Amino acid sequence: MMMKASLFCSAKYAAPVPDDVWPLPGTYYSPDVAVRSMQTTFDQFRLADEYGFDWVTCAEHHFSPMSLTPNPMVMAGALCQVVRRAKIAVLGPTIPILNPVRVAEEFAMIDVMSNGRLVAGMMRGTGNEYVTYNINPSESRERFAEAVGLIRRCWTELEPFGWEGKYYQYRTVSIWPRPVQNPHPPMFMSTSSPEAAEFAARNGIGAGFPFTTVPQAKKSVTHYRECAQAAGWEPTPDNVIYRAAFHVAETDEQAFADMATLPPRVSLTNKNKALSEAVTKSGYFGSDFAGQTTRNATRELAERIELGQIVVGSPETALKQVRRIHDEIGAGIIDLVVGVQLGERTMRSIELFGSKVLPRMHEF
Repeated sequence: MMMKASLFCSAKYAAPVPDDVWPLPGTYYSPDVAVRSMQTTFDQFRLADEYGFDWVTCAEHHFSPMSLTPNPMVMAGALCQVVRRAKIAVLGPTIPILNPVRVAEEFAMIDVMSNGRLVAGMMRGTGNEYVTYNINPSESRERFAEAVGLIRRCWTELEPFGWEGKYYQYRTVSIWPRPVQNPHPPMFMSTSSPEAAEFAARNGIGAGFPFTTVPQAKKSVTHYRECAQAAGWEPTPDNVIYRAAFHVAETDEQAFADMATLPPRVSLTNKNKALSEAVTKSGYFGSDFAGQTTRNATRELAERIELGQIVVGSPETALKQVRRIHDEIGAGIIDLVVGVQLGERTMRSIELFGSKVLPRMHEF
């Protein structure tokens, strides 16, 4: 079973703004920049589709220039006309803060508009989503469980039905249109916590690992598989998604130079004083690059590569890093985040991954 790649573009606002203020005042906003930012996102998704990426991904966030997609369903609907071949993964709407019948209807619309290419993410979301819509986060797990069951029934029940739950009540439900995929589109959710992994396994839902590390995900996915076996089914690699930021250039030196020239809070690096010489000990770089670890920014990048949080380097180097994620976690899909916008260098990164890395990934 071949390993697949997805491109995740967050539609980041393409101008400098404070990154330590939430919510950010509208005084920083320029319509022209927002239009340009969205067009850049569409251009990158279109390019990924042309170069063979298996999926494209969008998600939901609010009140932030880091992501201009408060409604990922709108983005996914637009992508049905931009991306002609790849699956469209909505990972996803924040289920507990939304109307689950409306979510089921919108997902079904996207599946029809894309002729059965939808991947449906069921997400509980982060703290800012609950503040945004004034929903009590202590209810999120129960709301999520009830909503997922209701959404699945909306997709599979052919006769009108009523729903009397703790959080949701509907006199009658019978959605139109209905999904193209039978019995319904593939479902995924974040499974980093034991409780989430257990819920996903019991309900036959795929496991997602966003912005974690390989060691942490390895423990979580083992628990998920054990719970699935106890529930009577065996997850395949296609049931496991792992997310990492990425940047690929012709050489390791160029890829790291691209990243190291950016301010740390803008680049893919993190500020961590306990840095190790991960490049020389990891084996994921060629010998010619081993001497480049003298710069702090490069060492920070190397540490995050060692943790599996980012994929950076030449096509050959990127392939080794992806292979490690595949082998250690058993992930069948890697969701690659455009972490920074570097203009033509970012477009070239997508091209290189699609043309040089992805064909060999498909052989895993």
